[in-house]
Amino acid sequence: MAAIATLRSGQLDVIAPNVRRLVAHNAGYLTGPGTNSYLLGRERFLLIDPGPTGETHIERLLEETAGRIEAVLVTHTHPDHSPAAAVIAARTAASLLGRAPPHAGHQDLSFTPQRELQDGDVIEFDAGRLRALHTPGHASNHVCYLLEGTGLLFTGDHLMQGSTVVIAPPDGNMSDYLASLQRLLSEPVQAIAPGHGLVIEPATAEISRIIAHRLQREAKVLERLGSAPTSLEDLLPRVYDDVDPRLHVLARAAMRVPARASLLAHLIKLEQDARVQRSGEDHWVVSSRR
Repeated sequence: MAAIATLRSGQLDVIAPNVRRLVAHNAGYLTGPGTNSYLLGRERFLLIDPGPTGETHIERLLEETAGRIEAVLVTHTHPDHSPAAAVIAARTAASLLGRAPPHAGHQDLSFTPQRELQDGDVIEFDAGRLRALHTPGHASNHVCYLLEGTGLLFTGDHLMQGSTVVIAPPDGNMSDYLASLQRLLSEPVQAIAPGHGLVIEPATAEISRIIAHRLQREAKVLERLGSAPTSLEDLLPRVYDDVDPRLHVLARAAMRVPARASLLAHLIKLEQDARVQRSGEDHWVVSSRR
């Protein structure tokens, strides 16, 4: 993730009336300054994405709300977003809202929602109401939350500042991701409150930019693949020659790390579109049926 110098771990900011952002203490190359937790409300609070189970962050969330947290909502169950939910619920009796973790690896299996949110569900609190938007792609159980009447959308890892998000199969799905982005263009979204980084606006311009970027990357995959069977490892530096080479090295160590994972997601989408095909277990070629 690109450096976001204006945020730091532990930083608390008011980003809208009755909305505060607290940055968790899990800064890193892939998380930027840390996971954003959002506190919404006046006297009784909703908490979006409590982050990992760091005691300092949890204590600060409880301090800033005087423990009056009515519900903990998660955008998805990756380990940098949801593990603190169970701890906070046990200490406050808050309800857990979101979607259950899929059994696809790299998930926080401790998250058990008392209310399984469906697309369009509304959550009311003392300063407004949120509408849940199911946005699969980065994760199959990913949910964004629209603060109605304000245009502020809490996007978790669906959109973030300073970086495109990782789409890591098998749970991540590039076709679903693009469809979810396209869907957001029909919603009254004006500003993006991401899981990492600062508020992004105007929202429509950013969503359109990310769609265009993903489609350009897809076109580059086809251009660099060619007609000879090519392995994922050989294709990686050709398609991602414009990104930090550290992502290439990391990618060889873990499937979920950005470049290799997202390249595979693009290839799977192109395979579903009948534009490329597999040649053996880990080789790909432009489809002869094009």
